[in-house]
This record gives sequence, structure tokens and C-alpha cells, in this order.
Amino acid sequence: MKFKTVRAAAAQVEPVWLDARASVEKAIAYIEEASRRDVELIVFPEVYIPGYPWWIWHGPFSYASRFVPDYHANSIARDGIEIKQLARAARDNRIAVVMGFSEYDRGSLYISQAVISELGELVAVRRKLKPTHVERSIYGDGTGADLLVHELSVGRVGALNCWEHLQPLSKYTLFSMGEQIHAASWPNQSSYVHLAHTFGPEVTNAVNQTYAVEGQVFVIEAHNPMTQSGVDFFVHDEETRQNLLVGGGCSRIWSPNGASLGTPLAPNEEGLLIADLDIAEIETARAGADPVGHYSRPDIFQLHINRTPVRHVVEYSFGGDRSQRGGVHQLNGIPTTPVGDLLAGVDLDKLAGDFELPERC
Repeated sequence: MKFKTVRAAAAQVEPVWLDARASVEKAIAYIEEASRRDVELIVFPEVYIPGYPWWIWHGPFSYASRFVPDYHANSIARDGIEIKQLARAARDNRIAVVMGFSEYDRGSLYISQAVISELGELVAVRRKLKPTHVERSIYGDGTGADLLVHELSVGRVGALNCWEHLQPLSKYTLFSMGEQIHAASWPNQSSYVHLAHTFGPEVTNAVNQTYAVEGQVFVIEAHNPMTQSGVDFFVHDEETRQNLLVGGGCSRIWSPNGASLGTPLAPNEEGLLIADLDIAEIETARAGADPVGHYSRPDIFQLHINRTPVRHVVEYSFGGDRSQRGGVHQLNGIPTTPVGDLLAGVDLDKLAGDFELPERC
């Protein structure tokens, strides 16, 4: 069996805060740069579009409420024009993309990741299973259907957001599906770092390094840095200024044996962390310890997963004309199987030009 080498990149990029349109344009510029540098897979931070909502950690409701209208207006639909623009950029540049975004669905928001192939296909959109701590004040939950690994040209790719990497059962699920490359989307790690060591780069990097070693996979760990303009965007008092700091970009690429690959960027630096992934290293690592193979005891431990999407409305029919019955209600009105070719029948010239955010009533 011949194993290939894949060039991958972690995009350590600050979003244009609460501006979906500008954030997409910035992301496309980095996708194009990555392509020029022969990158085949690029991973963006958690909710890169339109940015992580830091106000939920740094102020009372009276302060946080001022951000809500703009954040909802700039959160995007999984089949919206912003995703289609990213799909076109992926196709035009022949590069697979994992994009973190705040997903808008009929008034509710979700911490989501879009997996787009180098052909411009929307392979999947997954949601964070359980938002962390105060994230639950604005985001909803995902389901068991959001734990999947996808066969792309670069290999078998899975994805999680932020502290999902602290959930052993979620990790084991992806390991069991033969994951080879893992997209780890995180925000910046420069908030409350002097109060909680857990929030800092050292622990965060260790969590991702451990993921790589436990699962014998490559991990692309992408964080956004926080610039002074980003801090100024969120600061509303002196306490906030002391707790939300410049920096926090600690992107890494980890090999299955725990080695850090490529040259890390500075904490306040934007750019691409690029490394070549020798897929043969996975086989070497798994020869020693495969937690879902020879180094496991399924006769003692088993993991059970419920992948059935939860439906808010279940309709029952007692006969009559089928055409008069209600349609099947999928998860939050969204089909459980992802849309394939988002660009079919789309005016590509419109995707290249300006677009307006949708009106939401």
C-alpha cells in the first residue's frame, strides 16, 4: 500500500468582527494564498464567521445585549451565499476547506463547521454538540448526527470545536470511524488566562497534542489571534481590558506521534501555519496503540451512539390523501443529508461581486 503526503494549513486569522461579508472576503484571500503555496486542506478557527462572541464572558446582559442584533444579522445559513462563495473559492483553488461559522437557523444560532471539498461540494455541516458554559446563552445543541468522518481526497477528515476536545466519548467516536486528519477549530486563547490556566495556550495545545497521540491522527489546530483593534471592539470597562488581551493565537499542527509540525506563528500574528503530513506516520503510530483496534477491549467497554436527529414536530397520519399530509420535519427544518453541489444553477458572477445580508423578520 502506498501512502501519500498531504500539505495542510491552519489559518491563524482574526475575523472582521461581526461582519460576515468582510470575514468571508478575508477568508477567500487566505484560501487563495494557501493554494498558491500548494496547500490541499485549510482549517479556520471556531465561528470565524463572524467572530467569537466574547461579550458573553466579559459583561452583564445590559452590555451583551448591544451585540445581539448585529451578531444574528451576520450569522449565516448553511446554504447561504457566504457558504457558496467559500465553495466557489475551494473549487477554483482546488483546496478543501473546514470553516468555522455561527450558523443561523430561523432565529437560533449554532456553533458550526462546514466541510467543503476541493470540488466545491458541501460535504457536511456539523454543529457543536454542547456549547461550553456561557456559550449556551446564545447557541443551541447539535445531535449525534454531527459526529462524522468524511472521505476527502486528502484522507478521512473529522472535526470538532474548542472544548469538544475535552469530551472523551466524542473523540472516541471519531477515532472509531478511521479518522486520519482532524480539524480542530478554536477561538483565541487570551481571555482570563491569568485567572484560569485551562484557558491558556499551554493547556489548549496539550489537549490537541493528546488528541493526536490518542487517536493516531494528524491534528490541524486553528486559532484566531486577537489584535488591539479586536480588544477595543469588545472592551467596555477596565476589568474587561485586564481580562481580554492581545494575542492568543497558538495554532499548531500535530503529528500522530505528538510532534509539532511547521513553524508556529507569534501569538499576535496572522498568517498560515503550513506542514506536510506523511500519512504513513499514522500506520506506524497505530501499530503501537490503536484504541479502536488491537489496543482495545470491546468485551469490557463499548460506546453507544444515538445518531437519530431530534425532531421538534412529529406528524402522524391516519389515512386520507397523501398529498394533503404534512411534510417530514427534519432537524430544525434542515435535511439530515448535506447538500452536494451548492454551485449548480448558481450565477457565479453574482458570487464574485457584492452581496447583501438577508433580511430577517
